[in-house]
Amino acid sequence: MKFLWAPWRIEYIRSPKYDGCIFCDFPKENRDRERLILYRGKHAFVIMNNYPYNPGHVMVVPYRHVANWEDLTDKELLDIMKLSQLMIRAITRAMNPDGFNMGVNLGHVAGAGIDSHVHLHIVPRWNGDTNFMPVVADTKVIPESLQEAYDELRKAIEEVEKGNKHKKVPNL
Repeated sequence: MKFLWAPWRIEYIRSPKYDGCIFCDFPKENRDRERLILYRGKHAFVIMNNYPYNPGHVMVVPYRHVANWEDLTDKELLDIMKLSQLMIRAITRAMNPDGFNMGVNLGHVAGAGIDSHVHLHIVPRWNGDTNFMPVVADTKVIPESLQEAYDELRKAIEEVEKGNKHKKVPNL
């Protein structure tokens, strides 16, 4: 049997858990930079992962509190997919990754940290981003602060939208 170790995630595991749903509550606060909300669509929004696997790790989340992918409306699904396209363009512009992992963890057993509110992860990947540090030093190197990455991605989103006015995420 082989094991995949991610010791940098222990901070999240041991930290006190938010009493409520961050995906429902944070958008209502209108503290987007502090809460790492990068973009707001009509039916979904983009938030950075506070405990990222890589710099630029974001989640696309419907505003409506729904646990099951199959219960999303057509408008929510389309908004989630359009926002995913926007974020891939913006992350590519800002960070130039070599690829992406995208996925949804449905249910606690599937790895969902918040299993009561469905969300889509987008994780940029670079050749060599898995290196000796996690294995030898029990350390995952995230070379950029969340606030720096936030500012960089916000700027890239604006540039992508400015350059692609005809491709802007529609108000569905």
